Amino acid sequence: MSGRELAAMLTLAALWGASFLFMRLGAADFGALPLAALRVAGATAVLLPLLWQQQQWPALRRHWRSVALVGLINSALPFVLFAVAALALNTGLSAILNATAPLWGALIAWLWLGERLNGVRILGLALGFAGVVWLAGDTASLSPGKHGVSAALAIGACIAATLCYGFGANYARRRLGAVPPLAVAAGSQAAAALVLLLPAWWLWPRVTPPPAAWAAVAGLAIPCTALAYLLYFWLIARLGAARAISVTFLIPVFGMAWGFVFLGEAVTPVMLMACAVVLAGTALASGVVGAATFERVRPRPSP
Repeated sequence: MSGRELAAMLTLAALWGASFLFMRLGAADFGALPLAALRVAGATAVLLPLLWQQQQWPALRRHWRSVALVGLINSALPFVLFAVAALALNTGLSAILNATAPLWGALIAWLWLGERLNGVRILGLALGFAGVVWLAGDTASLSPGKHGVSAALAIGACIAATLCYGFGANYARRRLGAVPPLAVAAGSQAAAALVLLLPAWWLWPRVTPPPAAWAAVAGLAIPCTALAYLLYFWLIARLGAARAISVTFLIPVFGMAWGFVFLGEAVTPVMLMACAVVLAGTALASGVVGAATFERVRPRPSP
């Protein structure tokens, strides 16, 4: 890996880690659903002109139904769920739970696509989910928090979001393998924006959000979604999907760091140890460790 590629990998991890910080800063003022809608709308405004410039509209038109379903499963639903979680969980916890998405991807690939799971990958699944249980047991509370969302509900929302990512990645791999990634990215964000438009209007906050919340939306939509997609696709072109997806293991580090630096969130020993267990399990289950060859998979967006 060249210095340029390493810099791009670290930048991407920093951006996706920051997305949890921006959700934390914007969710309370906007509400989970309007925040998610603004996120995908902003990303769409950046990606659609690029799609036009690259002359990839025909690919999107041919596969718009499958791309739209990916937009619902891989963007609209998980972005709303992670925004709900941001009302109760700190930045680092959400980032750690996000790292379980490859676990669900491996499990769904086995159940749906018949992909073989060897002993190493089964061990990885067991380790990864054990880390989640450990983290949840140390954090979960059924009592509603400041914004009416309990920690237990927030953890459940994170797990549901990563389950969506796991299904969406396998669906895209099965149906959209030959479609240019930019067409999938732009089309899926546009579809997610259309799905969330009416509910966001219905649930729009009665009190106008402050400038800081709007700044969080801008950070979430442009660098953490649109720019992050472009960086990820560049890394896939340079390194291949299997090596590019290893960025997943850096996101919790940045998520915890941003929460600590900007919000003063605590990083506890249990968080660090559970994070290590989750990442070790993810590495084994996804084939990053313990396999001689890697199967090319469709890129998966992060909240």
